Amino acid sequence: MGGCMKKRKVTGEYRRDMMMGYSFILPAVVFMLALIGYPIIYNIIISFQDATALTISQNNKAFAGLKNYREIFGDQLFWTSLKNTFVYTGGCLVFQFVIGFALALFFSKKFTFSRYTRGLIVISWMLPVTVTALTFKFMFAEGNGIVNEILLSLHFIKEPIGWLIERKTAMLGVIIANSWVGIPFNMLLLSNGLGNISEDVYESAGIDGANKIQRFFHITLPLLKPTILSVLILGFVLTFKVFDLIYVMTSGGPVDATEVLSTYSYQLSFKNFNFGNGSAAANVLFLCLFIVGLIYLKFISDDEVM
Repeated sequence: MGGCMKKRKVTGEYRRDMMMGYSFILPAVVFMLALIGYPIIYNIIISFQDATALTISQNNKAFAGLKNYREIFGDQLFWTSLKNTFVYTGGCLVFQFVIGFALALFFSKKFTFSRYTRGLIVISWMLPVTVTALTFKFMFAEGNGIVNEILLSLHFIKEPIGWLIERKTAMLGVIIANSWVGIPFNMLLLSNGLGNISEDVYESAGIDGANKIQRFFHITLPLLKPTILSVLILGFVLTFKVFDLIYVMTSGGPVDATEVLSTYSYQLSFKNFNFGNGSAAANVLFLCLFIVGLIYLKFISDDEVM
């Protein structure tokens, strides 16, 4: 009898704790549904309708089926923007991760002013993206840009380069600008991961005769695997959906050399006023990010099982 009452009491307390937990997350759920869930659902609906500047305000827009998707898939600019998005994302991830990892290893060593120096580096991540984009746009200017001035003074080039107005160099310019923003983000997350590795592990490996290179590949990298995976996935998501930096620096030019999915969708929706095609392009971007998110969840679940 007493055991049964105790079981009911525990069950009641558990239910109260669950209800309290749900009440805490309810505001976040409402926020997500209102500001994220609704726009995504509405965008999916628009992509299957004939939504133009003349029909967007109508409640009963004509159903277009897969017409919008067939049109963007038949547009060569869509495939160019898709390719550019992956090139841009891949280039940024390489620069951000390699340099961020190197800085994280450097600042993991205790030396004077290391904390303050790391704080100064983080400023680039805290600045608004539009400010960074304008800064690099002036720096890469062909006439009086500081990048050309430095390269000319060092005799690396013989004449100024039109970094953002030439097809061959425009993508490199926006990748460098975005990497400058993303390096501190990578550095911070990787630094936290390095700080969670116990020094006893390195000391034990040193006693066993492992050198620094062996400790890096057999201790640091394996123990940092979850952190590295999180950094790469977050970096991919934040970079893949880029809009403001590209729009401010090049607006997708020159000659579509830096056109990405987000700017392509913007052009279709707010320049051509074909909201159905623009929504379809945005849904392709969303689908790519959704697949990456599923892959990340798969890796996380596999690590938990192991």
